[in-house]
Order: sequence, then structure tokens, then C-alpha cells
Amino acid sequence: MVPPTLAVGPTLAVDTALGWLSALALFAAPGVAAAVLWSPFLLASRFRALFRALPPTGRFASSYLAVALGLSVPYLAGVLLTAGLVDSAGAGWSNALVETAIVGGLCTVVVAPVVAVVGLPRLGIDWDPTGYGPSTWALVVAAGLWYAAVAAVPLFALAVVFALPGGY
Repeated sequence: MVPPTLAVGPTLAVDTALGWLSALALFAAPGVAAAVLWSPFLLASRFRALFRALPPTGRFASSYLAVALGLSVPYLAGVLLTAGLVDSAGAGWSNALVETAIVGGLCTVVVAPVVAVVGLPRLGIDWDPTGYGPSTWALVVAAGLWYAAVAAVPLFALAVVFALPGGY
């Protein structure tokens, strides 16, 4: 029989590790889901070229996943700030989730395309062989709109639930 004091150490370490892994999975899940739902844009060779050019150079899958996870950060931050700072009484959480969807959408529809088409070439990451014309802008803005829609749907659904009488 193992003395109780010895059994607590390894069990606590395993519980702590499982807790951290669960938290990591919870935070990565929206970005991974968005990456899967965003994948139709990979049919465009320019979109694939963007991720091949990003660091680590030549690592398409890791760059794609990193960008998909990175674009989910404004949405996750908004949800965490809502849960931590907003009073859940009334429609507080509902309003905050709608605002999160709007701010996250602006990040993915406006900021991300400007970074991709204007910022990256100025940093020496030349990814568009066609010269960053209107069709490239259309592609990255459409990809941003799609990502924003994919990320906003769950937030709007939660906002509706929290706005109902009785809330959650």
C-alpha cells in the first residue's frame, strides 16, 4: 500500500497537467474550428502562397494554423473580458458578445487584409506573384469576411441566449 502523502504528489501533477491541457484545448478549439471552416480559401493559389511565405518559411500547415489561431485571439479575449468584467445581469453579456463579434470582425475584415497586402511586403515577405492588385485585395477581404462570419455565429447565438428572459 502506498502512503497517502506519496500518492498526492504524482496525482496532483497529473491533475495540473490535465488542467493545463484542457485550458489549452479550450482556447485552441475556436481557431482550429475556424481553420477547418476557412479551408475552402486554400483553393486559391495566392492564399496558399501567403502561408508558404510566412515564418517558418516553407511550413504551410504550421503557418496556416498559426494565423487561424491568431485571428481567433480578439474573439477569445472578448469572451474572457465579458465573463470577467461585465455584469451578467440583464443583457450585459449579450451586448458585450455582440460587441466582441463586431470588434473581432473589424480585425479580420480590415486589419488582417491590410497587414497581408501592405504590411508583409514592406517587411520583405513578398507572397503575391500577381502584384497585390484588386483581385488579391478581394481574396483576402473575402477570406476575412468568411472568418469573421464563422467566428461571429457562435457569439451571436450566445448573445441571443443571454438576452432571453432568464438568460442562461
